[in-house]
Amino acid sequence: MAESPTILVIGPRWVGDMVMAQCLFAALKEKHPNAAIDVLAPAWAAPLVKRMPEIRCQIDFPLMPGALEFRSRRRFGRLLRGRYDMAYVLPGSWKSALIPFFARIPRRVGNLREMRYGLLTDIVPLPDALKRRTAQAYFGLARGGTFRAPKLTVDAANQADLLALSGLDTKKFVALMPGAEFGPAKRWPSEHYAELARGIMAKGFAVALLGSKNDAEVTGEIARLAPGAIDLAGRTKLEDAIDLIAAAKLAVSNDSGLMHVAAAVGTPIVAVYGSTSPENTPPLTDRSELIWLHLSCSPCHRKVCPLGHLNCLKTLDVARVEAAADRLLKVPAAA
Repeated sequence: MAESPTILVIGPRWVGDMVMAQCLFAALKEKHPNAAIDVLAPAWAAPLVKRMPEIRCQIDFPLMPGALEFRSRRRFGRLLRGRYDMAYVLPGSWKSALIPFFARIPRRVGNLREMRYGLLTDIVPLPDALKRRTAQAYFGLARGGTFRAPKLTVDAANQADLLALSGLDTKKFVALMPGAEFGPAKRWPSEHYAELARGIMAKGFAVALLGSKNDAEVTGEIARLAPGAIDLAGRTKLEDAIDLIAAAKLAVSNDSGLMHVAAAVGTPIVAVYGSTSPENTPPLTDRSELIWLHLSCSPCHRKVCPLGHLNCLKTLDVARVEAAADRLLKVPAAA
C-alpha cells in the first residue's frame, strides 16, 4: 500500500447517511494520514462533504437514484482508471459496486450485501446486529482506527449573515426540523410540532423551522398554527441549514438527516422516533434526548404505517417532548 494512497468512496444518497459516513472517513485518515479521499456522491452532497476536513473533493454522481444504467456506469468507471488505489463502497446494492470495478481500482472494499462477489476484492463481514446501525457498519469497513462521532465545520461568516437576515440571535432560538425525506412514518404530526413551538416561544425563545423545499408544506402548516415561528424551509441551502443549526440553543427533529447534522455541529437535540429505532440510528452525541414509544408494532422501518394508524407518532404526546426540551434548555420545572 502506498504511503499516500488515493481513495474513492462511493457515498450514500441520504443526508443522514452521508453525515454518518464521516465515521469511516475519520478512521481512514487515522490509518492513512496522507491519503487523498474523494467521495462519489449526488450533487446535493457537495456542501455537506465540504464541511468534512477528511475529504479532498466530491465527484458528482452522474446517474439517477435507483437506475441501473449499466453502460453509463461502465463509461464513468473507465474515466476514473488509474486515479485510485482503493475504493470503499458504502451502499449495499450490486450496481453501486460497478464504477470501482470498471475503474479497475486494485482494492475494492465493502460488505457483501447483494452478492457482490467479483465486484469487490475485500468483502468485510457485516454482523446481523450492525445491519441497521449505519454509522458502525460504515466504520467497520475501515477495519481499524478509532470510532469518532461526525464533526462538521461551521462557516462563521455565513452563519452571521444568515442570523442577521432571519432576525435570529445565536443560542436564543430553537430549531425545529419536522420533515423526513424517508416518508411519513418518520414524521411527528404537524399539530404536535406547532404546540411544541408555542410552548417554546412562551418561554422566551424564538423558533426557526428548517427543512428542504419538500418540507415546505409541513413547515407552512406549523407556522400557521404557531404564529411567530420563522419558516425557513426551502429558503435555505444545505450549507445554510448546517450553520443555522449550529447557532441554535436546541434542535428538535424527527429521525432525519438534519438530526444527524445537529449532532455533528454540537447542538443539543431532542430526537423523535416512530417507524425507526434510536437503538440503530441515534444522533451521535451525548447531548441528546431520544423519545420513542417502543410500541409492539415498531420499529417497522416502513415509509408509510402498514397498519394505517401511525400510533407510534400520533400518540407520542407533546408534554413528553417538551419536558425533554426543557431539560436540555435547562428551563426550570414549573412549580
